[in-house]
Parts: sequence; structure tokens; C-alpha cells
Amino acid sequence: MTSKEIRKQFLQFFESKGHLIVPSAPIVLKDDPTLMFNNSGMAQFKEYFLGNGTPKSPRIADTQKCLRVSGKHNDLEDVGFDTYHHTMFEMLGNWSFGDYFKKEAINWAWELLTEVYKIPKENLYVSVFEGSKEDNVPFDQEAWDIWKGLIDEDRIILGNKKDNFWEMGDQGPCGPCSEIHVDLRTPEEKALVSGKSLVNNDHPQVVEIWNNVFMEFNRKADGSLEKLPAQHVDTGMGFERLCMALQGKTSNYDTDVFTPLIEKVEQITGLKYTSNEVKNISEEQNKTNIAIRVIVDHVRAVAFAIADGQLPSNTGAGYVIRRILRRAIRYGFTFLNTKEPFINKLVEVLANQMGEFFPEIKSQQQLVTNVIREEEASFLRTLDHGILKLEQQINLRKLIDKTPVLNNPEYVVTGGMAFELYDTYGFPLDLTELIARENGFTVDEAGFNAAMQEQKNRSRAASEVSTEDWSVLIPGNVETFVGYDQTENEVKITRIRKVDSKKDGVLYQIVLDNTPFYPEGGGQVGDKGTLVSANETIDIIDTKKENNLILHFAKQLPENVNASFVAKVNADLRDLSSRNHSATHLMHLALRTILGTHVEQKGSLVNPNNLRFDFSHFSKVTDEQLLEVENFVNARIQQQLPLVERRNIPIQQALDEGAMALFGEKYGDNVRAIKFGESMELCGGIHVKNTAEIWHFKIISEGAVAAGIRRIEAITSDAVKSHFALQENILEEVKIALKNPQDILKSVVSLQDDNAKLKKQIEQLLKEKIEGLKNILISEFQEINGINFLSKQVDLSMSSTKDLAQVLGSVKPNSFVFLASIEDGLPNIHCYIAKELVTEKSLNANAVIKELGKYIEGNGGGQPFFASGKGKNVTGIKEALEKAVEFVK
Repeated sequence: MTSKEIRKQFLQFFESKGHLIVPSAPIVLKDDPTLMFNNSGMAQFKEYFLGNGTPKSPRIADTQKCLRVSGKHNDLEDVGFDTYHHTMFEMLGNWSFGDYFKKEAINWAWELLTEVYKIPKENLYVSVFEGSKEDNVPFDQEAWDIWKGLIDEDRIILGNKKDNFWEMGDQGPCGPCSEIHVDLRTPEEKALVSGKSLVNNDHPQVVEIWNNVFMEFNRKADGSLEKLPAQHVDTGMGFERLCMALQGKTSNYDTDVFTPLIEKVEQITGLKYTSNEVKNISEEQNKTNIAIRVIVDHVRAVAFAIADGQLPSNTGAGYVIRRILRRAIRYGFTFLNTKEPFINKLVEVLANQMGEFFPEIKSQQQLVTNVIREEEASFLRTLDHGILKLEQQINLRKLIDKTPVLNNPEYVVTGGMAFELYDTYGFPLDLTELIARENGFTVDEAGFNAAMQEQKNRSRAASEVSTEDWSVLIPGNVETFVGYDQTENEVKITRIRKVDSKKDGVLYQIVLDNTPFYPEGGGQVGDKGTLVSANETIDIIDTKKENNLILHFAKQLPENVNASFVAKVNADLRDLSSRNHSATHLMHLALRTILGTHVEQKGSLVNPNNLRFDFSHFSKVTDEQLLEVENFVNARIQQQLPLVERRNIPIQQALDEGAMALFGEKYGDNVRAIKFGESMELCGGIHVKNTAEIWHFKIISEGAVAAGIRRIEAITSDAVKSHFALQENILEEVKIALKNPQDILKSVVSLQDDNAKLKKQIEQLLKEKIEGLKNILISEFQEINGINFLSKQVDLSMSSTKDLAQVLGSVKPNSFVFLASIEDGLPNIHCYIAKELVTEKSLNANAVIKELGKYIEGNGGGQPFFASGKGKNVTGIKEALEKAVEFVK
């Protein structure tokens, strides 16, 4: 049975049980500030478990793309080393929101596994919750009794709180669970050791495949449990592990989920992967297997994250994606000998394999390929720099000691250096150890671990958040948003809670019954404003949405939280944001019209000051094209196009009418469509009533964000007025500086011509000065141990000193030239070493600059035959010049 058939059978089975089949939510979460990524099947349904929303159906089934690489659920370091952990995986799930409970969930799970998928019953074990005195939760007798009617009692296992009580997080919905485990060992292995004893003991062939969670409690901030208003079922079955069981394999990587990718890696590298059936493989082959598993797993996570709108970057979720990809690149570099980008070539295989069920990977295939290729090329360059840096340190130590003793305890790469390589260059410790070992060095592993722990502690402290339970003031109230029609409204507070974090300090989250405040979303920042009662005014500093609740952030609570208030949005800030947001829609249409329909939005930021728009495009947007875009948008502003807003239109109807939907966004069955003339997009943001309100549109910058992704920053309205006023002031200052000429442009051109002539004259004088110095300094060379040595300070600029060092070195054979000079009050040094000395005497200009740079409190680098450095301490030049001779003695 193929993986496609397995997935289809699961969904068809639960559809026959009255479940609505819904598509996977994006792997990247954009509307949940508590999670970077969808890390479980239930993440997209949190609001229903919390009672903050109503699902389309009380019974739902799906397969959800999940990513577990950070926080509580982090499998990254296990990936590749075993055969069943993954960064990205599919979670097959069936859900009941206050409908059926344990009886149906357990019986249907058993029916699907044993009757539809025909897994032999004797290969299955189940577990039930043994109870917890600490939480005052009893043994799950109901689940035990249901299972007893389906399976022999000796195959039912009691599980503790760690294994059989599932929690969404430190707070929130939770409940006992009942797991199903499959034993995939051979009959001979089963005869020797009972599978029951191997359940939940990390055995690679005795694995959990399905977890039935019975959500009936809410974990409060103080750790206590309270009953939820309704009982829910939250199940998850690991798709990759299920395929392993049904395809008769003992490794997820031997199933057709991964074999097409593995075959492509084999084709590219010329190396072979051995299946899990092959025993007693060599250590070298094991390293190859691990590397290939890492690569084929990681490319799935990275590709789907990019397709869902998350580009690799240096912060947040983008950093996590970059880290995953770099781990894959590094394993290929070290163990598969891949020195050129190749992981991007796997995207086509992935798109052909999974595009039928996940169309986003097919439609975004070219973009994903380009981004990964560029990231690979960049990181391979970084690896080269890191290796060079490490080798320089090793060679410098050898150079200083002249006669290194291999494996001498003093020959240690410090923990600080190892951590810098990890943190800056992406070197894992084992790569640093490998290079060090090849040079007779060891690595201070304890120092590395201490530096790593220190960074983790800082990161943890910076992100630490303490969230109290909600204090519900008006139970059962459904909060609504009225901000499309008004910026001021009479409100009551329905619930409040306190949040304390290192980053923001103590804040209070306030929920209102009918709020005009727009919560951050769709790229637009949240509204600010005030809550005003008869006695006081509370500043609202931000508005966000979490689990379908609109949260208003304040630094203090009202004295009387039960009073009536007037919620007032800061209308000036909102108007400016709305102008930028509407201009973003017009610019999107302009880019698609002028550059082509391949242009798609890949991210945006809309605030009162400016707008930022990321989009897919294969090359730099020319100045002429940018001007066309500006003119296109400004023409629509001048046309005074009215807003056509449809708040509750069926999504398919909106798409059929030409509305743009953005990849990576989660849409409901009914959507809000925003139209200005030919521009029509699905959008929940705040917009102007007429494009005339935008006043004017001006592009400030255009540049690359990643391969195939460009970014435009622009301004509208008041910001454009300020921009034009600033440009006018600058022009006036230029005019005054030029003595008020009648023709400013003519005067500037004349100045440029004069400057060019003066530059030529200076260059000629410098050449003559360098030639004169060269003739003088040639006579000052000393012969030391067969080396022509010169160490001297000269009165030249840094660039001219560099030129002189190279000229002097080229006219003398076997030369070692060390020159210093001062420019703008700062010292600089340069070292030229003849290539024959580099080869025959292992001299290294880069090492010389590193060592002598200490005297001028500077650093620098270059190549073995030429390097330069810059410092802070001018008085150190004398000692550096004197110490240079020690390298040739």
C-alpha cells in the first residue's frame, strides 16, 4: 500500500463516520503569538478547545503538517540518528468538539488499524492513564473497560503522567490519553523479549503510532485542574510511522515517503544508502546513512516552511528554518563530500511526490528551489570562512611554538573559539573536533558546553513569560469586533489577565465585549488608543489576537473593571495605517501588471509610518519599473476609487471573481474581500473609504530579501509630505553651499569635473611618491636566513601603503615586507611574503597580521602571501615593527 493510499484511506474512513475533511493549516503560524510553528495536529483547533470559537463541524478529520524543532517539543537533535524522529511530519487526526468521546474514538481507532489497514492484532499494544494523586485524577477505568473488549488484557499497559496525560502547554486544555503502539520486530525477536516491556522505551521497532487524547480538563496557572465545559477528542497518528508499519519496514526512511528523496541524493552524490534491514554496516556507511537521513528529512521541513511563507533569516521562525537547512548542508559537506549546492535539487522530487495533497509545494516549487539554492551557496561560503579561521588559529599556535607536539595537552582549541565557530559559522562541535583532531589538537568541550549553556540561559531569561489565568467578568459572552464601522464604542470588560515578561515587564490583557480596536494581523499593526470611564483613562498600547480573542494590552487595570467604558481608537494612527494598507493592495496590482503575474506577496508590514512589501520576483526591479509602479499607484489614487467591501462572501465565489488569496494564510469558508477598481484581495485589515485619502505614494527603497524575493519600502500621505519637505530643505542647503547659482545642476556637474581632475593629479603625485619611496626602501632590505626582510613605517594612506608593500615584494626575490602607516589617526599594517617562502618555509602573512595586530589593538586578515590589518593604538606600531623580524629568524 503506497503512502498516498494510506493517507486517502484514513480520510475516507473518518468521512464515513460523519467527519468533515479539512485541509492542513500552514506549517508556519501567523495568528498565534504562543507558537512559531504548527507543532501538533490540534494547534489550528485551539480556539475550539478553549471555547472561544465554533468549528464548522463537531467532527473533523485531517492530515496536518507539523514541525517540532524548538521549545517543549524538540526532536531536531534525534533526527538522522534514529529511524523514526522527524522535524516535519504529518499528523493524521480525527477530532470531536463536544460530540463523541472515548467509546467511539477507541473503537474507530481499532477498527481502522485492524480491519481497514489489517495490522495483526498480536502486533499491537495499548496504554491507558494510571491516574495521578498529585492532580486528583483517577485511573482511566472507562478506557480500560473499552479496550478490554477489544484486546487481551495482557496487551493493555498502565501509563504514567509523562506518557499518558497530554497537555497543550504549561496552561490550557489537557486530559488523559490512550496510546496505540505497534511491534514491528521479527518473530524471533518477539520470542526473546516481550513487546510489552519495550513500549515507551525508545525501541526503534516498538513505536507509538496513535494517541487518543481525551480533553476534559483545563490546567490553570497555579497547576491545578478544572473541568472543561465540554469533553473533546484530540487524536494524532504519525503518518510516517503508520507507513512504516503498513509497508512492512522497520524504518520510516525505508518507506516511499522518503525513498524517492534518498534515491535522488544517491544519484547526486554517487553514494549508497543502506536500508534498515542491512545489519553490521561499517562506521563509514553509518555516517553516510545518518547524513542522508538528515538531508531528506530536513529538506521537507525547510521546503514546506518556505512554501507557507517563512523565509530563512537571522531571527525568530526564520532563524529556526535557516538552522535546519544549515544542519542538512553541514552533514552533506562533512559526510557526503558535497562542496556545491545540491539540496535544492530535491525540491522537484518533493513537489512531484506530495503536490497532489499539498498543492502549495507544487505552486511554490521554483521559489522554494531558488531560496534553498541561495542559502546553500551562502552557508558553504560561511563554512569555508569558518574552517579558514580555525586553521589560522591552529597554524598560528604551531608557528609560535615552531615544533608542535601532537596531542600535547596544551594544543587545545578553546571552548570560546569552538562556540564562536558554532554561533557565528554554524559549526557543530563534532566538525570543530574533526578538524582539530586532524591537526593534532583537542577541543575544550567543557568550555564549549559552558558557553552554550550561558547563551541558552540568556535566551530563556529574555523570553520568560508568566501568564495568569483569565479572570472572567462576564461568563458566556461572545466578543465581537466592530472596528470596520467605528473607532469609538461603549464597552464592558469581559475578562482580564496579568502577563509578566522580561522583555515587556508587567502588562494586562483586557478583552472587551464589542471592541473597535483592530488586532495585529495581515501585516497591519494593532490599534492603540484609550479606555475611558467616568473616573479614569487607561492607555491601550497594543492590540493582538490569540485563540480567537482580541487582547488589548495596558500597563495598568482600571480601578473598577466592572464599570462601563468608551473604547477610543487613536484615529490618527489608524488612518495613517489604513492609507499604507490600501496602497499596499494597489502596489501589489501594479507589480503584477508591470513585472508579471508571477509576482506574489510573500510578507508585508503596514504601520502608521510606512509600508513594507515582500514579493516573488527573479531580478532587481529597475528604476524605470519602480517609476512605473509609482505612477500606476498614484493614477489610482487620483482616480478616487471607492472601497468596495464584502464582509461575508463565500471564499470560492471571491476566488472565482478574481480575488487574490495569499499562500500561507488561513481562510475560512466565508471571507472579506477588498476591492479598489481592478485590485481585489482577501483581507481582514483596515482600509480607506476612497483611494484619494492616500494622497500620494512614494517608493523609498527596493532590494533583495532572499533568492527570488524582493522588498519594496514605501510611504504615503503625511510621510510623503515630510519626505518632499526634507528634499526641498536639502536642495536649499545645497543651493546656499554653492553660493546660490542660477543653475544648480550645472554647478554640481562643474564641481564633479573639477574633482575628477584633482583626483587624477593626486593619483599621479601618489604614484611618484610611491616610486620614490620604493627606490629608497629597496636599499634598506636586510638578508636574514636567506630571506630579504624589510620592516618600516611610511607616511602614506592605508591603500597606498598596501600598494607599496606589494610593489616592494615583487621586486625582491624571497622577500618578507612588513609596512605600517597612520591614516585618520588610526594605525594600519600590511605584510607581503613571497609565494616561495609560503610554500617552502610555511610562512603565513595572515598569521603575521593576526599576531602583530595585537600591538596596535587591531585585527585583520587576508591570504598566506598578503594580508592587512587595522587597529586603534598608534603607539604600538613601533613594537609591531620590531617584532616582525622574529618570524624570519
